[in-house]
Amino acid sequence: MKNLKMKLSFAAALCVAAATSGATAAMAQSTDGELTFNAALTSDYRYRGLSQTRLKPALQGGADYVHKPTGFYVGTWLSTIKWTKDLGGDGDIEWDIYAGKRGDILEGISYDIGGLGYVYPSNGLNPSANTFEVYGQVGMGPGYIKYSHSTTNLFGTADSKNSGYLDIGANVELSAGLTLNLHAGRQRVANNGAFSYNDYKIGLSKDMGFATVALAVVKADTKAYFSPVNGKDLGKTGAVLSIAKTF
Repeated sequence: MKNLKMKLSFAAALCVAAATSGATAAMAQSTDGELTFNAALTSDYRYRGLSQTRLKPALQGGADYVHKPTGFYVGTWLSTIKWTKDLGGDGDIEWDIYAGKRGDILEGISYDIGGLGYVYPSNGLNPSANTFEVYGQVGMGPGYIKYSHSTTNLFGTADSKNSGYLDIGANVELSAGLTLNLHAGRQRVANNGAFSYNDYKIGLSKDMGFATVALAVVKADTKAYFSPVNGKDLGKTGAVLSIAKTF
């Protein structure tokens, strides 16, 4: 019954996301815009190195609209999760809503700025798990550097407003359709230094035509995040396999 409830909740959230993106569908037909959808299945939803699902699989999906002439975009994305219940709350959905603008500063140098809201329906935590961040990214060739700054408490951590996450990485094309994915990050949790940590990822992704398959090794160098349900280290080194499709 619990699994059925989770699947129904996720399906309902996807319907809401589709309705939200549907508002831009007419724009996509009448302007130089593009509306795309995505769906994925992953063996472990790792965010900033930490498992959001007690090292278990997750179902994910979303939609994006991009206005090509201006670079403005808006999107939404959802995933099944477990961590809010680990903290004594409720809910099994993460719902992200974001908007921003991307483009080129100079030839070969790109930028991406925007805001991202993480919504955890019925999470029941105090402080709430709901979080909002603003972000900015600069890219050069396959490499990028991105910084995200929270304007609220960070994912239910008390007194953590103004936390920051630094993300440095590169996606290097090795051959047609095969990409090497590299990442290193630093999560600073304001006024809660014991919860700050670094995380790393190295992986490969392959465009198979019907979908993109990715395999990565992920790690967070922290011992501060354990699931009270099964005692698992949520940042332990682990392999993550995912299959995703954009359409």
